[in-house]
Amino acid sequence: MTRQFFENPQFYLTAPSECPYLEDRKERKVFTHLVGPNATSLNDVLSQGGFRRSQNIVYRPACEECSACVSVRVCASQFKMTRSFRRSWQRLRSVVGEELPPSASAEQYDLFQKYLAARHNDGGMSRMTLPEYALMIEDTHVETAIIEYRANTVDLNTGAHSQGPLLAVALTDRLIDGLSMVYSFFDPDFSEGSLGTHMILDHIERARSLALPYVYLGYWVNGSQKMAYKRRFQPQQHLGAAGWVEDDGEVEDDPLGQFGH
Repeated sequence: MTRQFFENPQFYLTAPSECPYLEDRKERKVFTHLVGPNATSLNDVLSQGGFRRSQNIVYRPACEECSACVSVRVCASQFKMTRSFRRSWQRLRSVVGEELPPSASAEQYDLFQKYLAARHNDGGMSRMTLPEYALMIEDTHVETAIIEYRANTVDLNTGAHSQGPLLAVALTDRLIDGLSMVYSFFDPDFSEGSLGTHMILDHIERARSLALPYVYLGYWVNGSQKMAYKRRFQPQQHLGAAGWVEDDGEVEDDPLGQFGH
């Protein structure tokens, strides 16, 4: 590939397809490839512009008549624990995340398949093979990591610490201004607390420790119950026609809008 390709990426538009979040809607995406020596800086710029990464492709919605998908980032430095969040954090205080290089494992894949079977059985990812999963984790040209979450236990007789089975996984990019949660999954049978909430709270703490102002959560979809949880993490900013603005906490009744995504 030429130097011009890396410095002037080409953008492409997908054909319309069924929206995975809202019934009777069609989605389109604009995307480009994220490769070469400028991949990290390009990922920074495009993430700030509302793009999301999937392997070596970054994309954002480009639907003609719908603006329901809104890019969300939590203001980590200003985030304050609510009583509900404190209870959730305390309940799972033994669950600790370990940051590792982006390397796939059979243990991760088994948990990934278990999660998809319970939560997204009708999605395209449910047919992903182990080699395809490995590509999702390892095929990257940007600064990224795997964070594995396990419960730490202490033997009351010896005082020895040990780690339990894998409970949750987050694939996370390090951006110039924050952490981007590219994809995460967890044990759907875990009943002691919300692992999804725990991972986001943990990322907020990680961003703070790195002096990074934001945690990027991807898209909140107005009208989709699956994405409603993202509004709980306040303060947060939403990307709109005027750039990143603080969320006012109100939800529009009609997600159709004039500005696109």
